[in-house]
Amino acid sequence: MTIPQFLLLRQPLPNNQINSLTVSPKESFVQQFFNNKENLNANQQENKKMIIKTEQDEIQNYLVDASNTKGFCDAVYIPENVSETAEIIKEANEKKQSVTISGNGTGLTGARVPKGGIVISTERLNRIVEINTEQNFVIVEPGILLSELQDTVKQKGLLYAPDPTERNCFIGGTVATNASGARTFKYGPTRNYIEELEIILPDGDFLYLKRGENFADDLYLTLRTSSGKDIKLTLPDYEMPKTKNASGYFCKRNMDAIDLFIGSEGTLGVITKIKLKLLPLPFNELSCILFFETENNALDFLIKARDESYKNRRLKIINSIDAAALEYFDKNSLKFLINDYPNIPVNAEAAVWFEQQCNENEDDLLELWINLFLDYNGKEEDAWLAMTEKDKENIIGFRHTISTNVNEYISLNNFRKLGTDVAVPDKNLIDFYYAIKKDVEEKKLDYVIYGHLGNSHIHLNMLPKTEEEFAKGKKLYKGICSHAISLGGTFSAEHGVGKNKTEYLIEMYGQENVNKMRVLKKTLDPNYIFGVGNIFEKE
Repeated sequence: MTIPQFLLLRQPLPNNQINSLTVSPKESFVQQFFNNKENLNANQQENKKMIIKTEQDEIQNYLVDASNTKGFCDAVYIPENVSETAEIIKEANEKKQSVTISGNGTGLTGARVPKGGIVISTERLNRIVEINTEQNFVIVEPGILLSELQDTVKQKGLLYAPDPTERNCFIGGTVATNASGARTFKYGPTRNYIEELEIILPDGDFLYLKRGENFADDLYLTLRTSSGKDIKLTLPDYEMPKTKNASGYFCKRNMDAIDLFIGSEGTLGVITKIKLKLLPLPFNELSCILFFETENNALDFLIKARDESYKNRRLKIINSIDAAALEYFDKNSLKFLINDYPNIPVNAEAAVWFEQQCNENEDDLLELWINLFLDYNGKEEDAWLAMTEKDKENIIGFRHTISTNVNEYISLNNFRKLGTDVAVPDKNLIDFYYAIKKDVEEKKLDYVIYGHLGNSHIHLNMLPKTEEEFAKGKKLYKGICSHAISLGGTFSAEHGVGKNKTEYLIEMYGQENVNKMRVLKKTLDPNYIFGVGNIFEKE
């Protein structure tokens, strides 16, 4: 059996340079900060001056995100260190001035887009503080790029598993949204890798949370700040979807306190340091894009590969199919990629990308995958197999390019993005897929469908050409979200709620439960300064 080597022209982006790398003692950063408060001002030794931007022509990049949502603010603050950040927040709280925390603008829900007040950009809080290769963790500041983090730990023989599609995102943003990505199929979302957080509260006080140390008593949670103040919270008692989900506050009985802040979208506090769990880097990985001549064959193959992966993982059957990523591309997606990848097979109606880590027997594993491909009428010549590290980067680039091209189209045509982030129970995936495809085709709208179908998580992106088509698409988008919710799924599996999806949160949880979220926020943020408009409206 021979598989043609994967060859693509598109080159990966160069890595960003690391600003600082230090090694600190083997104690947790929670202990470091409680026992040595001077560390809060460590960066001040550089004597850099904080940047404050007020001229409108200087701050436009902070007033938009990848969804093309636009906003306004009075000023943008770019602190050099945690101490400066705390002072800005404390002053804003005293003035009851709204504060929006800005990541790198890769979000798709308007969460980082301000509606007045001030913006705090975390771009200079961008150090890797420590990489521990004995205990497999890394401590970072929120402005470090995902790509920079992943590449750096890889050089140490370690893996940071979460892989959001946009690698130029800030790590702080991925924590704020509980971001996921293709490998979530095996490894789960960002939440699974967060061990400790340093958080600034609205009054400038600090909260240090370590996983496994502070749990709610049923629905009652007490947080103790660094100054010794106790904050008592009552958690909402709603039931979260059992699907992949990034909608609203993570709340459940007897939960770990750290989970409340993960995915809170900048509404409860400002995350300034993060300790992340790392995994041993696999010896090798299979990465392959398979093209199918019918949509049915592609979807049936994906479902079979999903179920086989679940079974083998559950039964701990090694050296068998166990995908880390299972991604889908419809015919329109392939057309949208043809200029970048002209060697896409002419007859391809759909494609599936799979990735599986392995330490041995990779030839045997590849044969299992290819035989499964052939069972669904695949052709060996229609398989793109990564043979080198460069090939693997290019295959990942193929997956990421579709998102980039959609965002460029939206920006060029000056529409807000109409891309679904819905997930449904596995049993409903196929019927749901064909139903929403039928809906968009009946409206005669251009579209692409791709995404994390291994997790029953679909990105259907509508591509309107006129204001009339945008209005049709907006109405259709609402119907798709409602359909997903009615099946026990979610309207936002990985991107969060932000400012653009608040109405769907009410539909999913009900107004009473959203009001409970609001009360929880007001307890932590009495003057309501953080992330105003994110997740729910102020009133």
